[in-house]
Amino acid sequence: MSTPRPLPVVAAVDGSEDSLRALEWALTEAGRRGAPVRIVHVRQYAPWTQPGVLVSGPPEPAGDAVLDEVRATLAGRGELSPVEYVTVEGAPAAVLPELGSEAQLLVLGSRGRGGFASLLLGSNGVAAARDAACPVVVVPRPGRSVHGDSEMPPGPRVVVGVEVDEPDDTLLAFAFEEAERRGARLQVIAAFPWPVLAWTTFGDFTPTTVDQEAAERETLTLVNAAVAPFREAHPDVQVDLYVAPGDAAGHLVENSRDAGLVVVGRHRRRFTRPAPMLGSVTMAVLLHAASPVAVVPPVLDEKA
Repeated sequence: MSTPRPLPVVAAVDGSEDSLRALEWALTEAGRRGAPVRIVHVRQYAPWTQPGVLVSGPPEPAGDAVLDEVRATLAGRGELSPVEYVTVEGAPAAVLPELGSEAQLLVLGSRGRGGFASLLLGSNGVAAARDAACPVVVVPRPGRSVHGDSEMPPGPRVVVGVEVDEPDDTLLAFAFEEAERRGARLQVIAAFPWPVLAWTTFGDFTPTTVDQEAAERETLTLVNAAVAPFREAHPDVQVDLYVAPGDAAGHLVENSRDAGLVVVGRHRRRFTRPAPMLGSVTMAVLLHAASPVAVVPPVLDEKA
């Protein structure tokens, strides 16, 4: 019986420096995974047309200048995984998420050719991270600074954020596997709200008598329980648990400094939110993290 070919790592390119930087990241990651690479250029419809609308004018060129340039750049690099080049036509925000249905990973830059120069994340990146069926990695521009003066441990790191009230096993499995592939330590970050506020009969919010140390201990207990089965499955991964009060996004962004990857999740679909959603923490990390960010979709809960 023949072994099925692994799904590819898909890299979306458009000729921009951001997309070429993401391509290099995808090539390295594919090598770690022993996976082929599919380099895709989504050639979008002309701005004055829409799908299904007939227009007169010269036909589209048979070739693809963007992919030709990528081919020339990669020519002679013998250490690469098998590479496939694909041109797709359509609206990138719609096409990019569809590419994830036949990929183990979808990689793109934080911004493409279009949009405003001041944007931290393009609309196509948002659409892919929100809608794709596979994990999506967004590679930021270099030199992005983050606030905070905490000392980061030496060596390669993968950072993952955990919501202790509802830990996502798919998210943790991805983070542990990435850390193991890289020979990296895994920083598991869990934040708890502080101060804890209670609503009074007068319509105000007032701090409760909940002790901060007690809240921290309870959070640590929960995150330990969440990661325990993954520690057992990946005994070679060194795990650092980081429990802190306040803003989860702020802690993740601060720890993204010099990290190899930050791993975050998407909201699970619920009756009250049937459409896919990134969530405020994931969106903030995508906008401000200094390292590449992997957005991992949850397994669809049929009972939700």
